[in-house]
Amino acid sequence: MGIDIALYEGRPNNGRRTSPTMLHLSTDHGQALAEALAAHADPSGHRLHRIDPYGDTLFNEQDAGAAFEEATTLLARCTTEEQRAAVRDLRNLLAHCAATPGSWVAFHGD
Repeated sequence: MGIDIALYEGRPNNGRRTSPTMLHLSTDHGQALAEALAAHADPSGHRLHRIDPYGDTLFNEQDAGAAFEEATTLLARCTTEEQRAAVRDLRNLLAHCAATPGSWVAFHGD
């Protein structure tokens, strides 16, 4: 099980003929990210807890901004360097999305 993260300039293909441009794809930390979210995410968290490790989850720029704060807390709870690297990567993509109007982050679970 792993979670890949893609950053898009707009909402990913929603049944339309064309998709927005993918700005970044993170596939290096999928397994460690899934483990960190499963073991350390706060179930009362509003955003990170919604990420489906087996399906797709989308965050718009507002979700990404709120999830960044949750990811900061998650980073402090990580117990391995692999998990910390995965969450740092997650935080970077969330910050980029939050700072880019109209962008979306897509989480692709196994």
